[in-house]
This record gives sequence, C-alpha cells and structure tokens, in this order.
Amino acid sequence: MRKRDILTPIGITVGFIMIMLAILSSGGSEGLASFLDIPSIFIVIGGVIGSMMITFKLEQIKLAGNIFKQAFHKHEQELYGLVRLFIQLSDRARREGILSLESEITEIEDKFIRKGFLLAVDGVEPEVIKDIMEAEITAMEDRHYKGRVLFEKAGEYAPAWGMIGTLIGLVLMLNDLDDASALGPSMAVALLTTLYGTVLANLFFLPMSSKLEAKTEEEVFIKQIIIEGIIGVQSGQNPRILEEKLSAFLPKRTLVKQKDPKDDSAFVGNGINEA
Repeated sequence: MRKRDILTPIGITVGFIMIMLAILSSGGSEGLASFLDIPSIFIVIGGVIGSMMITFKLEQIKLAGNIFKQAFHKHEQELYGLVRLFIQLSDRARREGILSLESEITEIEDKFIRKGFLLAVDGVEPEVIKDIMEAEITAMEDRHYKGRVLFEKAGEYAPAWGMIGTLIGLVLMLNDLDDASALGPSMAVALLTTLYGTVLANLFFLPMSSKLEAKTEEEVFIKQIIIEGIIGVQSGQNPRILEEKLSAFLPKRTLVKQKDPKDDSAFVGNGINEA
C-alpha cells in the first residue's frame, strides 16, 4: 500500500525554518535580505546542473522527477500478515498439494510473490526459484542505485560549486582593494555561495539519497522474507515450523502485538500489497 511519507517534507521544512529563524533573530528582515544573492544562486544551481549533465546520460536525468517523488512516498507491507499468508498457503499445499494454490495466487497483488508461486506451481526446483528471484532483487537494487546516485552526486557537487562561487567573489573583491568600505559586504556575498551549496547538499540532496537507500534496504529485506516463504511452502514444510522460521525476521514488538489474542488483524492473509 502506497502512502505519503510525511517525514521527508517535515524534515526539509524544519531545517529551512531553523535557518530562517537564525537569520531573522540576528538581523530581522534586513538580515534576511543580506542572505539573498541572485548571482550566487545561479553559480550553485547552474554549476550543479552542468556537472550532472556531464556525469549522467539524458535518459537517467529525465528519471530524476520520478525518483524525487519516491522520497515522499512509502510502501507499507504488514509483515506479520505476510507471514500469515505463507502459513495459510503452506497448510493448504500440505493438505491439497501445491497445484491447489493456483487459484489463490491470482488474488495476490504483489507481483514478486505471485511470480515466485507461479514458478513453484510449475514445478521449478527451489534452488532455481531462489536464483531467479534473487537475480530480480539484484536488478532492483541496481535500478534503485542508478536513481539514488543522482542525488548522491548532486550532494557532492553543490558544496564544491559553492566554493567555486566563493573564490570568484574573492577574486572580484581583491580587484577592488582600494575601496576599504566595500570589503566587508563583498566578503559576505562571496561566502553566500558556500552557504547555498552546503545547505542544498545537507538539507536536500544527501538526506534524500539516504532516504532512498533506506527504502531499498527495507524492500530487499521484505523480498528475502518472501523468498524464504515461497521455498518453505514449495518444499512442504510444516506450517508451524515455517511460522517460527519467518517470525525470526519480524521485530519483537511487532510479534508481541500481533500475537495478542484480542488483535485479529494478524490473520488477514491476502491483504498483501506490492512493495
């Protein structure tokens, strides 16, 4: 189930507000104006865009918008419900045979789970199923990395271009040493590009990259559980043994909560959505 990840916009907003409060507390609206310099913005933004165009292919850059959206959404998959699904399917497979699962497989929304069970029903060897599905995980990680690396590189380039802008400002300042009254303001403007580059890198690009990396790790973890569950069902493992095996992947607090006899949400098996 896809939901909005509110922590990403909240984090960006909180960081921006803290910076604004620090500026306003020292100089009011006049202080805020002194932190705005259009040429410095052009140097940092233009420099980052230019570096990205040199580093990546156009097709990869075009994906930046879709990749950016991923950081603001999350795919929720109820882990204990996932375990219960495999237990139910395992119980039915032991009683009626693996072919009896064919009708239930079509009702599962998760394409990865459905693909694994179709292979199992077709009689593919467990080792081959595992190799095929792990190859798909590897391909997914590679796709995610190619998207995430856009933000990683932007986070590296932004401070560097900020420093380049500062050096340009210092050169221009040194050319005007005769006017002592202009040195202070010129130095302040020169340093703004470094500020812009550092803020962009540490409040936006690098945190976004880390968020996407965490999402990939979580998705890989869930897919590993799915592989173990499919192999367990195909091999005819006892449902209780399979439950104990898969439950080892679950956080203890989730396990305690879902095993509460008053909580019936744990026993909904077919509500598994694509991660």
